[in-house]
Amino acid sequence: MIVDSHCHLDFPDFADDRDDVVARARAAGVGRMITICTRIRRFAQVRVVAETYPDVFCSAGTHPHNAGEETDATLADYLEAARHPKVVAIGEAGLDYHYDFAPRDAQLAGFRLQIEAARRTGLPLVIHSREAEADTEAILRQEMARGRFEAILHCFSSSAELARAGLELGLYVSFSGIVTFRRSDELRAIAASIPVDRLLVETDAPYLAPMPHRGHRNEPAYVVDTARILAEVRGVDYDTLARQTTANAFRLFRRMPPFESVSAS
Repeated sequence: MIVDSHCHLDFPDFADDRDDVVARARAAGVGRMITICTRIRRFAQVRVVAETYPDVFCSAGTHPHNAGEETDATLADYLEAARHPKVVAIGEAGLDYHYDFAPRDAQLAGFRLQIEAARRTGLPLVIHSREAEADTEAILRQEMARGRFEAILHCFSSSAELARAGLELGLYVSFSGIVTFRRSDELRAIAASIPVDRLLVETDAPYLAPMPHRGHRNEPAYVVDTARILAEVRGVDYDTLARQTTANAFRLFRRMPPFESVSAS
């Protein structure tokens, strides 16, 4: 069994066949899926998906792309959402300077607010960082100095320097289908260097389908394909990689119950 630590099952891409998508994931050996919130104002939609399936859990947060839409979000909003027993993380928060869909000051403010929510709740923060490495590292160092919190650098595709900084701060690092792409040699080298107890795997579905599904809609079942490549990169077999990343997921997302305690009915 394996965990897809980051997907977006509430997105309209899955509206017509979500039951089938979840069933295919189960058949592929995916025992847990974490569907990630991108707008705290739409948390109810994410929550309903998590409530519908016993093996799906969720987060509460605001994506940097949507930070400009939710400048009125308060710490209380995140704390209230995080009370739900299916919420296992805060975010996805962070910085995206590639698209700049939201003003950078709104992204920065949202990032810091959700760090405080993670600190208050004890839930891990899911971090998105794209072309914003210097600011991401600076904020993480500043905020860790104010009070520690757990976090994960999700869908990692940044530099070895940011990976090292994250590990130094105690963060986890998660790899998506990007690690399977033909031109991702540098990323595969980073993936090979991550300590075994800090490694996770994800789909970020519906985006970034791994080989051999590239060009199609991604879905949680395909986390198995990413994990197989990640296992090759690290010189272990698939079962070993699955056990390692699953143990890490349960250690990080402590509110998520282990496989044997939930039946996927």
